[in-house]
Amino acid sequence: MKLIFATQNQHKLQEIKLLLPKSIELISLADLNFTDDIAETADTLKGNALLKAKYIYERFAINCFADDSGLEVEALNGAPGVYSARYAGLQKSDVDNNQKLLAELKDKPNRNACFKTVIALILNGKEYTFDGIIKGTILSEMQGTQGFGYDPLFKPNGYNKTFAQISADEKSKISHRALAVNKLVDFLSENAK
Repeated sequence: MKLIFATQNQHKLQEIKLLLPKSIELISLADLNFTDDIAETADTLKGNALLKAKYIYERFAINCFADDSGLEVEALNGAPGVYSARYAGLQKSDVDNNQKLLAELKDKPNRNACFKTVIALILNGKEYTFDGIIKGTILSEMQGTQGFGYDPLFKPNGYNKTFAQISADEKSKISHRALAVNKLVDFLSENAK
């Protein structure tokens, strides 16, 4: 079975390839010579994941999936959420986003947050979604140099290190994306023939 992963991110693509059952032939957007940006105009992570998956499915008529992820902070009523990648503006700088988050949380005692990923799958014309959530806290300063995005500020519950301080291998076992991908893999293992 062929399955398109609607992402331009080659790191995500390689990560997913290792997790999918051998019966799945994963196709990248680069394999299809598709370089367009797909506008993420929905107001939820699920909505954006579905937008991307539907766009690619309608264009290529091949089963596909897409994801969207975000950081939700309790004291900020769930922000930055769907705007996580562009929280500090369209330049999408991780450092700028982290600095804005720290400024917004200044003097706020509640530092509870969660990372969330939603994967939207279109399989034989039907839509399915899978989510992964990991809870944690936002630190008052950045720690660690690995990872990306808000990883230097996010300390998952049960850990004494941020996502940017643990190995990529360890993060891939506990992260929000890993949890959502595992649900997708389980579903495909049972339903993809």
